[in-house]
Amino acid sequence: MNQPLPFINRRDFLSKTIAGTGAGLVLGAPNILRAADPGSADTIHVALVGFGKQGEVLFNCLRNIPGLHFQAVCDISAFNLKWGMGQVRAFQRSSPKGYADIDDMLATEKGLDAVVVATPDFWHSPHTVKCLEAGLNVYCEKMMSNTIDGARAMVKAMEKTGKLCQIGHQRRSNPRYRFVLDHLINGQKICGQIVNINGQWNRSLGSSQDIGGEKLHASTIVPDDVLNKYGFKDMHQFRNWRLYLDLSGGPISDLGAHQIDIFNWFLGAVPKSVFASGGNDYFKKREHFDNVMCIFDYDTPQGGVRAFYQVLTTTSAGGGFWESFMGTEATIKISEIASSSAIYREDGAPPWDKLVERGFLKRKPAPPKPPPSADSVKSYESAPPEGFDLPGGFNKPAHQPHLENFFAAVRSNGSVKLNCDARHAFLSEAPIYYVNPSALTHQPIVFTTEQLSV
Repeated sequence: MNQPLPFINRRDFLSKTIAGTGAGLVLGAPNILRAADPGSADTIHVALVGFGKQGEVLFNCLRNIPGLHFQAVCDISAFNLKWGMGQVRAFQRSSPKGYADIDDMLATEKGLDAVVVATPDFWHSPHTVKCLEAGLNVYCEKMMSNTIDGARAMVKAMEKTGKLCQIGHQRRSNPRYRFVLDHLINGQKICGQIVNINGQWNRSLGSSQDIGGEKLHASTIVPDDVLNKYGFKDMHQFRNWRLYLDLSGGPISDLGAHQIDIFNWFLGAVPKSVFASGGNDYFKKREHFDNVMCIFDYDTPQGGVRAFYQVLTTTSAGGGFWESFMGTEATIKISEIASSSAIYREDGAPPWDKLVERGFLKRKPAPPKPPPSADSVKSYESAPPEGFDLPGGFNKPAHQPHLENFFAAVRSNGSVKLNCDARHAFLSEAPIYYVNPSALTHQPIVFTTEQLSV
């Protein structure tokens, strides 16, 4: 029998849950803050390494976090570097130093406290290790690396140096995800026994096309010698690095890593095996699969769980991206998008009236009843589950709570715990490195301890 929760309303719950991440967040629209006083002892001095599309996304979150001074920007693209420096200058009304090379930046800049790394995957490990060894705390985008050995190097560097290293699995700091795990799945055990997980990230054909094709303005072109120095053959690779075997893990790591991370986090386990299938069904000249499907098998204290995941780049059918945790008493469908999140109570499970009264859940309107089935079909039908909405009211940019958790940990000298440090991220990411090999060989891979260990 599920135990009742103490009385708490939705806003109180979210405030307590968010504060529990160590970030001291506030619900509502993002606060646009003035930059920190660079001379203050409380100021955290930050370098931004990589100011492409994702780097700009992170900066637009960082500018909402008080107490940060952006001291340096680093990017091999002169266009990106100029743009990034301009964005910082407009925000804090002082100019950061600009660098094309991270080694020059680390050798020159004094007084840095932290680095935010948003470079392509194959540079994540070298850049993170360099910064940790220079005595800096690092927030690095996921995947940790395009290779499992690169990811291992990041864990070893974090633990050897004693510096903080947060990996950008931002859902681990999302209040909705933390609420579902801490209070519904673990607290109320509302799902009963979880027996199956499903997840997907489907993108339309239009949003999956190669970047480029148009004539580039001269100011955006990176010279060939610079591209070659930093591992790119040409501008197409520079702009489309996610499509190349030597530069990334393809869609399963670019998109799937976000959600497979949730599988492992929510179950508190790593899978024992993976069996995958993939193909170049539309983008036939690409090095990576354009569509991948995989099944992970888990052993948990409650029993076995199978988790199916698919990433499609040729259709957005099925509602984009979400994860669902299916149990004997309920199914929770969850996403960073509130409208894609819901919970469904199985017929015969304990009623949730008190959870509705307390503001944890809100009943969805009952769907119209289907026409009567023929007797031969009706005998196989299950009663339709009752639908509920999960709490909303969270309006911050998706990456901001995770960045806030990181900088709260930096400010507290580590007494605030990271929600996804490099070791925890590695444990979650390690199985992902074996999805493409399984798909290539058409064989399941049963994991050994060595394969999933640092």
